[in-house]
Amino acid sequence: MSMRLYDSRARALRDFTPIDETNVTMYVCGPTVQSGPHIGHLRAALAFDVLRRWLEHRFGRVTFVRNVTDIDDKVLQNATPDEPWWALAYRMEREFTAVNDAIGILAPTYEPRATASIPQMHEFIERLIERGHAYESNGDVYFDVRSWAAYGTLTHQDIDAMDSDPDADPRGKRDPHDFALWKAAKEGEPADASWASPWGEGRPGWHIECSAMSHRYLGGSFDIHGGGLDLRFPHHENELAQSAAAGDPFAQYWVHNGLVTVDGQKMSKSLGNFTLARDLLEAHPARVVRYALAAAHYRSNLDVSDQAIAEAAAALERIDGFAQRAQRAVGSAPPNIPDAFRDAMDDDLGVPQALAVVHETVRAGNVALERGESADIRGAFSAVSGMMGVLGFPLAANGSARGADAQALATIIGSLISQRAEARAAKDWAAADRIRDLFADAGVALEDTPDGTIWSIDG
Repeated sequence: MSMRLYDSRARALRDFTPIDETNVTMYVCGPTVQSGPHIGHLRAALAFDVLRRWLEHRFGRVTFVRNVTDIDDKVLQNATPDEPWWALAYRMEREFTAVNDAIGILAPTYEPRATASIPQMHEFIERLIERGHAYESNGDVYFDVRSWAAYGTLTHQDIDAMDSDPDADPRGKRDPHDFALWKAAKEGEPADASWASPWGEGRPGWHIECSAMSHRYLGGSFDIHGGGLDLRFPHHENELAQSAAAGDPFAQYWVHNGLVTVDGQKMSKSLGNFTLARDLLEAHPARVVRYALAAAHYRSNLDVSDQAIAEAAAALERIDGFAQRAQRAVGSAPPNIPDAFRDAMDDDLGVPQALAVVHETVRAGNVALERGESADIRGAFSAVSGMMGVLGFPLAANGSARGADAQALATIIGSLISQRAEARAAKDWAAADRIRDLFADAGVALEDTPDGTIWSIDG
């Protein structure tokens, strides 16, 4: 079975064939760093982290570029006299990096800042002017949407049915739908927020940044362009138009992840449910957050609720419990990917179906543990290790990844196991049974071996 991805431009599943099968190329729109990351940002970054990991498994190498928009109207608006725009942008960029690192999102191959690619943006704009698709007006430069007949093909819209682009001064536009490629410096803006250009001092428009940076780091043609569903219009529509008009084939596949709701409602500061990523990570273990955000299909809207977090924690507990017991029974096992898991991931990154394979394998592994069937235990452990590894979840075998909470739990359980051993040595069977029943009620499995009693969370 070949790998398939849903292409937003084609509005259909397409077989995925990279331009170079030895190096898959991806460009994903990164954050505009005017404020801290919320859970929608975290979900988007994770969706493409999982895709990247699977592509690396399938093809070996992925060149993954994710930009940072560090100059923008909102960055300037949120700056203060005590924290200039560039300092705010850097601090927020660090916050994005910290939360991504916390849940195991791989660092990009390249993570360029917009302010480091200004000359490339100038060159790109000059190409568009030379080709008759852009024009200068009082220091601003606009893309002429009427000059490009294919404008609207990404989102399948007619120009006259679109909203006008509010970006930049409408008085300089030939058409209200035209969008800014370069913005002339304005009175009151910081002097260090503008750069010299062929059209005067100014700064780039939002859309031109990604076209210039993707071309710089991946060339005029690359495999996948990704981002959140909310970026399809106008951002990605405008990227596609200006890149194609400049002569670039641009992205072969457009992949968009779904949005995030909180307890069934759209995130909104006015509703009081606007959840910052750092707050979610302070309240819950990072592995649980990763599981909760990754468990839904990447194209579906994801609802983050206490129930979803609890279900993620319980699911990981079952998987980790099996891994601990299996490792004690058979030692290490080389990771392996079952065909059913591979088929699910190859079918438009079907993580829910892939996780179903994981849990079915855990159930079969637990049966094998009860029966003492070493070969089946090893096979299940190998498969679970491989599947969870490719999804970005190192197994917490023997509780090694559980930190201070695990240490406290191990101390309590160890004390009770010692009390039970003493009761058995004294032939106080009633006391020994009470302790075993306590463990059973708490979901802790005990296994008496010649080397002593070992425990695990019952999967």
